[in-house]
Amino acid sequence: MALRRLSAFAGGALLAAGLAWPSAPALAQAPGAVLIRNATVHTAGAQGTLHDTDVLIQGGTIRAIGKALAAPAGAQVVDAAGRPLTPALFAGITGIGLEEVSGESPTVDNAVSLADQPLRPEFDVTLAYNPASVLVPVARVEGLGFTLLAANAGKGFVAGQGGVVRLDGSADPVGPRALFVGLDAGAAELGGKSRASLWMLLEQMIAETRGRMPADSPHALLTPAGRATLARYLNGQGRIVVRIDRAADIRQLLRWAERERVRVAIAGGAEAWQLAPQIAQARVPVFVDALVDLPASFDQIGATLRNAALLQAAGVEVGFTQSGDASHNARKVRQLAGNAVANGLPWEAGLAGLTRVPAQALGVGDRLGSIAVGRSADLVLWSGDPLDVINTAQQVWLGGHAMPMRSRQTELRDRYLQGSGESGLPPAYSR
Repeated sequence: MALRRLSAFAGGALLAAGLAWPSAPALAQAPGAVLIRNATVHTAGAQGTLHDTDVLIQGGTIRAIGKALAAPAGAQVVDAAGRPLTPALFAGITGIGLEEVSGESPTVDNAVSLADQPLRPEFDVTLAYNPASVLVPVARVEGLGFTLLAANAGKGFVAGQGGVVRLDGSADPVGPRALFVGLDAGAAELGGKSRASLWMLLEQMIAETRGRMPADSPHALLTPAGRATLARYLNGQGRIVVRIDRAADIRQLLRWAERERVRVAIAGGAEAWQLAPQIAQARVPVFVDALVDLPASFDQIGATLRNAALLQAAGVEVGFTQSGDASHNARKVRQLAGNAVANGLPWEAGLAGLTRVPAQALGVGDRLGSIAVGRSADLVLWSGDPLDVINTAQQVWLGGHAMPMRSRQTELRDRYLQGSGESGLPPAYSR
């Protein structure tokens, strides 16, 4: 895989300038103007793909898109030489910034485990987000610009809330929160050992929230804060992201969402293709792992590599997320989209699943996920096709700031690629 270099840019002095990891004070400074010339611009929007096109960045936003744009005084000019320029990609549904070492519990903050009251929808993992996590630059140098932080199940099938964060070093989430609920076989283990019991408990939670059950009942499941939180989602003020795979369970979810008039999204959906027309009619986005083919459980017996293609052909908005370690291996989300394209998904839909679809589904499509005038200048210049894993991100801009193309992993690589010298050891660390 080619090493990342900025030397191909007319503005390649970025590294020589000694950029440090971006911090809140650094990001607070207005970025300079940048004119990217002669790019193949994949807008992931209404304009489609534009060849030999310029993009002007000013004040952190996209100011102009066209041919032969004039460079403002003092602007950095980058010659893309025809290479692809895309929106910064969606990293999937992850725990980036919520975990460092998965096996070291003090560094993991993505779940709540309260034995006395396991159902706490008010739990919000964004309060634990660490923008200084080493996983942020590890993902960012791969062209990933935003992610949906997930609440994972602790002792209850209603895991809590998450939100979208940008991987630019800023601390605060953007857009509305999302509520995470599990309705699969794993969740059933936390909610009465039956999928039917999950629906029973969910109906009681709704009854409490809507006042059909006394709040002071000894059988109440929710706290006052939990009822207030759930009420927002029942009123359509955020997505309920449901982890679910089996077609029979998805059918029940669609009926429930229509009856309660709630906005849901499916995460997983291994058998979603079997209900593609119904999902499309319900306007429910599906975040799939396009590498799920062989069943890992009885929930995935109908899994197929053509899942994304079949859903998209029926009119479903398809995004991508990983079913495995999505935080430490976020870069693999590009491979998911590429594999989906190899199995029948149109290329443009593959890119949309990493850009426009998640941004719109999660309520941040007015600023992220597409290249258009007025959008945040969250862009990536690639060495080649971004859905082909042999290609790399050559420069990432987030909010108009050129991000350092370095991470802990690249620094370790560079250290151990250096000559060992007479000692036979790699160079010593210096401060």
